[in-house]
Amino acid sequence: MTTANDVEKNYDVIVVGSGAGAMTAALFAADQGNSVLIVEKTDKYGGTSAISGGGIWIPNNDEFRALGGKDSYEAALTYIKAASQGSVDETRIRAYLDNAPKMLRELQANSRVKFAVADKYPDYYQHLEGSLPGGRSMDPELYDTTGLGNEMDNQQPAAGNALLMGKMSWTARQAHKAVSKERGWMLMIIGLMLRYKLDFKQRKKGRRDRRAGLGASLVASLRHSLCDRNIPLWRGTEFTDFVINNDKVTGIKVLRDGQELTLNARYGVIMGSGGFEQNQALREKYLPAPSQQSWSATPKGGNTGAALEAGQKLGAATDLLDWCWWTPTLNVPKERNARGLFAERAFPGAIVVDGAGQRFFNEAAPYLEFGDAMYRNHQKMGNSIPAWVVFDGHFRHEYAMGPLMPGKIMPDSRAPKAWLGSVYFKADSLAELAKLVNIDADGLAQTVQKMNHYAATGVDEDFDRGGNVFDRYYGDTKVKPNPCLAPLTKGPYYALKIHPGDIGTKGGLLTNEYAQVVRPSGEPIAGLYAIGNSSSSVMGTSYPGAGATIGPAMTFGYVAANHITANRGAEAND
Repeated sequence: MTTANDVEKNYDVIVVGSGAGAMTAALFAADQGNSVLIVEKTDKYGGTSAISGGGIWIPNNDEFRALGGKDSYEAALTYIKAASQGSVDETRIRAYLDNAPKMLRELQANSRVKFAVADKYPDYYQHLEGSLPGGRSMDPELYDTTGLGNEMDNQQPAAGNALLMGKMSWTARQAHKAVSKERGWMLMIIGLMLRYKLDFKQRKKGRRDRRAGLGASLVASLRHSLCDRNIPLWRGTEFTDFVINNDKVTGIKVLRDGQELTLNARYGVIMGSGGFEQNQALREKYLPAPSQQSWSATPKGGNTGAALEAGQKLGAATDLLDWCWWTPTLNVPKERNARGLFAERAFPGAIVVDGAGQRFFNEAAPYLEFGDAMYRNHQKMGNSIPAWVVFDGHFRHEYAMGPLMPGKIMPDSRAPKAWLGSVYFKADSLAELAKLVNIDADGLAQTVQKMNHYAATGVDEDFDRGGNVFDRYYGDTKVKPNPCLAPLTKGPYYALKIHPGDIGTKGGLLTNEYAQVVRPSGEPIAGLYAIGNSSSSVMGTSYPGAGATIGPAMTFGYVAANHITANRGAEAND
C-alpha cells in the first residue's frame, strides 16, 4: 500500500475529477508549464463524459466554416440569450463564445482528440432567432485505444446504449444514419459488424471493440494525451475539503488508500468533480419532488456534491440548484445506471402518456424539456411520474426502444425473460395493456385514435410533433407525410415505464467569466475554480444543442488553465 510519504504532495495545479472538462483543464495547464495532478474519487476515470454521446456544442467553430457553413458570434449570442431567458449572466455567455472555438482549435492541434462536424444535428430550439439547422455540434471521431494498453481497463465502461448491439463502437453520425434509415444505412451496419468481427487480434482479448466511440472516444483520446505528458491521475482518491491559507484555496484534503493526505496547489484548484445527482439527501433538499438517485443515468459512486458542499462552507454563491439536465429514463436489470431515452421518443408510432392515458408534451422534444414537462404535468395532474411509452407490434418490429432492439433483430423470444413485467409490459389489446399498467383505458383509446388521425394528416394538432427540423432529425425518412408520426393499429401492444431522470445536475457553484468561484458579492475566492456540473451552467435553464454540457465544461477548463497561468505570479500560494 502506498504510504503518505511515498507520494508527491506539491503541485502547481490540482484538478478534482476526471471527466472531459477536468482532463481538458489538466492538459492545457500542463502545456503551459504547470505541474498538474488529477484526483478521481472512483476506481474508474472518465466520469459521466465516458458514458455520454461525447458531443460538444461549439458555435462559430472553424470546421463548420471550412465546410461552407454560416455561423457567427452574434447569431450564437442572440440564440443563447433567447434560450436562457436571463437565467445566466451575459458576461459568462460571451466568455464561452469567445473561448469555445479557441479551445477546440488548440485541443485538436496539440492532442490526440479529434472531432467532426455534425452538420445535420440541429440546435434544439429551432423556433428561436439565431438557431441553426446543424453545424454547431461536434461529434468525436472513433479512437483506436490500442496505444492505451491496460489503461483502458481503468476507464468508465461505455453505456450499453452507446454501442451497436452492445458491442460495436460507432459515431453519433453513424447512429443517426441507422435510426433514421437514411440511404445506405444497412450497408453501413454490415460494414461496422464486419470490421468488428474480422479484428481477430482484438477478439482474442475479449468482446470490447478496439475502437472507442462517442464519449468513450473523447475520454480515451484525452487520457492518452495526458499519458503522453506523464500527468498523474490518482483513481480511488476522494476529495474531502479545501486547504485555506490567508483566504486563499491553497490545496485539498483527500482520502487515498485509507489515509488522509494534504495536497498543496501553488496556483489553483479546479473542481471538475460533477454535480450532486448521486446524493439522495441533496436531491431531496434541492430538486423538485419526487426525485430518486436511481433515476439518474450517471455513473454510481461519483457526482455526490462534494464540490458544492465544500464550496458552500467557504461562502461560495450557488445557482440553479433546482435544475438538472433532465432526460426521461428507465431502469434495466443488471445495467449499472438508468438508461436515458434520447432518440427513441421521436420514432414514429411511439407515444408517451400519463396515468390518464393522455399525452402531455411533444415526444420528440429535447430531453431536458421533456423531463421538465413531466414534472410540470405531475405538479398539475399528479399522474405523470411515472409516465408510459406506448407502442404497437409494428413499431416493436421496426424500431428500438430502450434496451429492446427492433423485433426483427431481437424478437420477444430472444429478450431476457426478466425484462417482461419489469422493463416492458405486453398485451394483445390496448384495453388489456391499460389494465396491466394501470392507465385509464378510455383515455388511452382516445389518445391513440387522435394520434392515428394525426399520422394520416401529418399534423400533430396537440403538440406539433415533427413540425421542425430537430424533431425530424430522429424520424424515419421513409414514413410519410410526417417522419415522426405513425398509427398504432397492430397488436400486441407494449408499454415501458419512465421517470424524470437526468444526465447530471445543472446547478452548482457560481463562477465568473474566468471560471473562478465567486461569493454572493461577486468577489472571487482566490485559488478556486469550478467547471462542468460542479458549477452552475452557463446555459442557464436551457439546453441549446447537443454537447451543451461537455462543450462548456471543456471550454471553461481551458479558460481556468489560462487564467491560472496568466496570474500565477500574483496568485502563487507559497
